[in-house]
Amino acid sequence: MKRFPVFATILVGLAIAAMIALGFWQLQRKGEKEVLLAQLSANRTLPPIAFPRIPIGETLLFRRASAFCLQPMSFKAEGGRNAAGGAGWRQIAQCRTGAEGPGFAVQIGVSRTVDARPNWKGGEVTGYISHAPDHQPLIVSIFSRAPKTLMLVADTPAPGLDANPSPDLSSVPNNHLAYAVQWFLFAAVAAIIYGIALRRRLKV
Repeated sequence: MKRFPVFATILVGLAIAAMIALGFWQLQRKGEKEVLLAQLSANRTLPPIAFPRIPIGETLLFRRASAFCLQPMSFKAEGGRNAAGGAGWRQIAQCRTGAEGPGFAVQIGVSRTVDARPNWKGGEVTGYISHAPDHQPLIVSIFSRAPKTLMLVADTPAPGLDANPSPDLSSVPNNHLAYAVQWFLFAAVAAIIYGIALRRRLKV
């Protein structure tokens, strides 16, 4: 009979414990997200505020806000949908608010083509607060606690563009239960596979 693999067993045990811990962490995040979604639903009926210029988390999503775009410095197009649900390209302007400061992003409408050139010179903008497009990998977004960049979604589209969609709670998914189940399943599969391998080894 071969010697019991102490070191390998410890490593596998630590890995399984880590997976179980991640599962319980996702359950905790599920509860936090439920509280957040209730707040976001209420945000849509609260009085307007000045658009925040620094990232402060997700608690202001869907809150009505206003800002003044002194000058649009650049435009970029992101895939999305217009107010009628049609596919298109969200036109997002990066605005300057003064000689200094971070500026802010505003979605001024939805175009039918990706190469559209918005005819918009800035000015007073009213709308609701949303997340700016974020292209970080999914695994990073799951574990990251850093606040995401916010964006103002304009009520009135720029000339030649379709209207922006209304606030949509489904854009903030609460899929932490699914992640928790996955981690628990990973832990169970790892334990079963290692148990079978260990049993075969000790029988030889």
